[in-house]
Amino acid sequence: MTTSPVRLRAETAPDQPDVTPALKELYRAFEQELLVPLWTEIGDLMPAHPRSRAVPHLWRWESLRGLAEQAGDLVPVGRGGERRAIALANPSLGGRPFATPTLWAAIQYLMPGEDAPEHRHTQHAFRFVVEGSGVWTVVGGDPVPMNRGDFLPQAGWNWHAHHNATDQPMAWIDGLDIPFQYATEAQFFEFGRDEISDAERTTPERSRSERLWGHPGLRPLGAPAPTPGSPLLAYKWEFTDRALADQLALEKEGYAGTGEPGHAAVRYSNPHTGGDVLPTIRAEFHRIARGAETAPVRETGSSVYQVFDGAGTVTVGDRTWSVTRGDLFVVPSWVPFSARSEAGSSDSDSGALDLFRFSDAPVFEALHLDRQECTR
Repeated sequence: MTTSPVRLRAETAPDQPDVTPALKELYRAFEQELLVPLWTEIGDLMPAHPRSRAVPHLWRWESLRGLAEQAGDLVPVGRGGERRAIALANPSLGGRPFATPTLWAAIQYLMPGEDAPEHRHTQHAFRFVVEGSGVWTVVGGDPVPMNRGDFLPQAGWNWHAHHNATDQPMAWIDGLDIPFQYATEAQFFEFGRDEISDAERTTPERSRSERLWGHPGLRPLGAPAPTPGSPLLAYKWEFTDRALADQLALEKEGYAGTGEPGHAAVRYSNPHTGGDVLPTIRAEFHRIARGAETAPVRETGSSVYQVFDGAGTVTVGDRTWSVTRGDLFVVPSWVPFSARSEAGSSDSDSGALDLFRFSDAPVFEALHLDRQECTR
């Protein structure tokens, strides 16, 4: 007889049946038929509120970048490994390379003159640049420049490669929905060409996607039908910076513009649909003026934040950290989050605490599982 993986134990507890020889015999029969009664599991399966398997955690950018530099000397980029990407592993997720149960975050590092070969996958992805420039990502044959503050989304199943056209290494963060697609068993992957063409190795200041879609409020009438993700492959820092600065300026002038005092925020959106840039990932940028503090909020779904500029204090559940440029941290589902800006002109170009955030919110909204609560 095959040993059953189901293990049931009759226990004397409130709202549980009396422990009798007959009940124990029933449980053994359940085990052999691979059955689990709800009355023994309801506390775990249907808790009163979300209890995330992830925990709040902070990764220091200085340490990440130093280790990525060492990997640049030791680990080649090519077929097999594909990318010199080093993923954040949440300490409560069993050593898996997952920042949260649904989100992947990694630092990727490309050496001078180096290419990352072409491939494609169903996982939706983006790149965000906290420092440096000189790398072009080539998506569907379109070379897209990557510079500090730029956000570069890329929907799944698009061919893409990278090349570093400078004499300096460059690092950035990757965000993907790898854990989500892994859990739902929906992922596909395919190798592409080992080398990109000379035409794709060019270094234009603006990609073709930016020339077509990068004009605020203007939708090209000759554009093709909507695709699963944003057709705009780069959201330039200059526009993000200006939008945030204008919100805080309007607030100072006594007009509406910010969601709460001293807290400007924008969401990256698909210019074709007005929705999120990717089907499973939402990306936002938050600017918190010096001395301002955000109200503690908890939401269903998880988030990863990166400090783009400035310094401050962030509180995630019962954990509080002082953070500076580049640091990354995780906010698990239904864990309260708040931030206080301690930035100044010496550590921030804007004089504020700037935070890049990505989350799995589109998944929860599509399934009508989204919920938010201010805990102040």
